[in-house]
Amino acid sequence: MSFNARVSYTANGSNATFAITFSFIDSTHVKVFLDGVATTAFSVSGSNVIMNSNPANGVVVLIKRETPTDARLVDFQDGSVLTESDLDKSADQNFFIAQEIEDDSQSAMKLDLSDRFDALNKRIINVADPTSAQDAVTKNYLETVWLSPSDKSDINTLAGISGLSSLATNQANINTVATNIANVNNVGSDINKVIEVANDLQEATSEIEVVANNVANVNLVGTDIANVNTVANNVTSVNAFGNTYKISPTAPTGIPEGTLWFDTANDVMKVYDGNAFQNAGSSVNGTSQRNKFTATSNQTTFTGNDDDGVALAYDPNFLDVYLNGVRLVNGASNDYVATNGSSIVLNSGASAGDILNVVSFGTFNIASFSATAITSDTLPVVRGGTGKTTSDLTGNTGKVLVVNSSQNGFDIANASTPEVYGFIKSFTATTINYTVTVQNIGGANKYLINGEVQPTLELLEGNTYIFDWSSATSHPFRFSTTSNGTHGGGTEYTTGVTVNTSTYKTQIVVGSSAPTLYYYCQYHSGMGGQANTPEPANNTLQVITTNQGADNITNTQYNSFTDTLFSASGFTFSIDGTTGNLIATI
Repeated sequence: MSFNARVSYTANGSNATFAITFSFIDSTHVKVFLDGVATTAFSVSGSNVIMNSNPANGVVVLIKRETPTDARLVDFQDGSVLTESDLDKSADQNFFIAQEIEDDSQSAMKLDLSDRFDALNKRIINVADPTSAQDAVTKNYLETVWLSPSDKSDINTLAGISGLSSLATNQANINTVATNIANVNNVGSDINKVIEVANDLQEATSEIEVVANNVANVNLVGTDIANVNTVANNVTSVNAFGNTYKISPTAPTGIPEGTLWFDTANDVMKVYDGNAFQNAGSSVNGTSQRNKFTATSNQTTFTGNDDDGVALAYDPNFLDVYLNGVRLVNGASNDYVATNGSSIVLNSGASAGDILNVVSFGTFNIASFSATAITSDTLPVVRGGTGKTTSDLTGNTGKVLVVNSSQNGFDIANASTPEVYGFIKSFTATTINYTVTVQNIGGANKYLINGEVQPTLELLEGNTYIFDWSSATSHPFRFSTTSNGTHGGGTEYTTGVTVNTSTYKTQIVVGSSAPTLYYYCQYHSGMGGQANTPEPANNTLQVITTNQGADNITNTQYNSFTDTLFSASGFTFSIDGTTGNLIATI
């Protein structure tokens, strides 16, 4: 006899884990009985029951499922979203209850009607007062074998009859089965169909979820149904395009001329010319690309990144290959073969250290057309902001296209006269003023220059610097080539220096190639700091032009230019004060 939702084992005294051979919705639905007595001393882990302690040897371990029948595990509400999980759980509850009912039906005690019913029926009537030996035998059988209660006085209660106590516990389930016995029988007889319906319901739920998750795409299809129908009506053309457009990392074979192939290995679109694939557009960035490879011994194939990390790429038939400076001839019967756009194969191996140079050219075509074919309708952008048309070209020489004031088109304007711009960058000296004060720091007086304690100064050659020490009249400001000046064994530096004791100002004009200086107090030691005298950078730009041909530039002037520019007139130039870069504006 086989059961759907129960399994039993005979314990060996050394094992606490027993497999659950049936499905269940929740671990609380799994029940365990030891020799027919329910126990809660266990836990459920995955598909196993793990007892808290090993059952003794010979104990019968019964594991069964008891799915709730008094309430639905899932209550569907109007307008709620149907999920696969909820549908499965609801279907599983009904299915499991049917299995458990079938199990209970199979385990119920039954009489063999063909052999016993008639005799027992007759004798059970007289059990209370047997008048014959046969009746006594029947009564004795019922009491000692069939009912077998340990206490005969308890025979009138269900609890006193062995094996019937569990019936009382499940009385509600039994009543439910009795009420729906016709449906239970239908389920039992068609259990395979029930399983099939459950599987179909699960699959349908998954498909419903797929549609729900992609409802935006479904709506797009509904909105563009006209386009969908157009594709359907032209499916032959669509299939034809699919047959002539390929996407793969390797070249397709057995294809007609004109087949398009997107090479995903190199991200290049190619077209089949009947013999081989050619790049549909240039694979070279710009008009040319140069690669340099250093050969190994007997190397024939050059591909991938070159010595500078630049990947080799070319359009077949638009490249030049050089070996040690000697130009090679393309072709299988000549020096090398280059057909796939990514490798060069020499017909003879190179020597170690040989240099292979590849110069590849980008391919493009400019369509030719007659200037007389241009009209104001075909080139509206030329009209620009002033309403000029191509008729303005007639009889006008020296005209050019210039961007209009709205920056959205071109105007026809007169070409400016070519101009020569000569640039002379120089340094223009300036005067800088500093305020000198004195502060006691750590018990000693220190100079503050513009509020900063003993800073290192940068006095550019050619500039004039004025130090106003009128707020510190008892500390005359002096310069020396020795740190701490006369207090450090040096002498006062006076080149270009003027000291005015009436206004309490010290002025220095920093001369060319001036030494590193140190400022100090005439009377007190340790008050000053260092003053560097670097050569200044150019801060002035002088621009000399030919003034649209009105002026001449002599050889002497031209040779004195720091830089020269030939361009149309109208430029204005300046120097970036931070970077020193030349800035041109028009």
